[in-house]
Amino acid sequence: MAWVVRISTKAQKGLRPLPEVVRRTLALLLEDIADTGPVRGDWPNYGKLGPDRHHCHLKKGKPTYVAVWVEEHGKIKVIEVTYVGTHEKAPY
Repeated sequence: MAWVVRISTKAQKGLRPLPEVVRRTLALLLEDIADTGPVRGDWPNYGKLGPDRHHCHLKKGKPTYVAVWVEEHGKIKVIEVTYVGTHEKAPY
């Protein structure tokens, strides 16, 4: 069973000003998460923030762009992307 990936309203607003290369990288990341789950050890710059929280730097440099997502447990496997944007404002 594939994972359902949702993007929060806050994360959707954060997507608008991002460079195209970062948006494409995020799309690939979300596709991987939907196919194989939230733990992305095969992605560079991925890390766990807690038991059900994860993050991945989408583009390193200045500025660094990051995505943060949360697993929701239950009958349906759901991932919610809670933040997309610069590293400085990331909710670590």
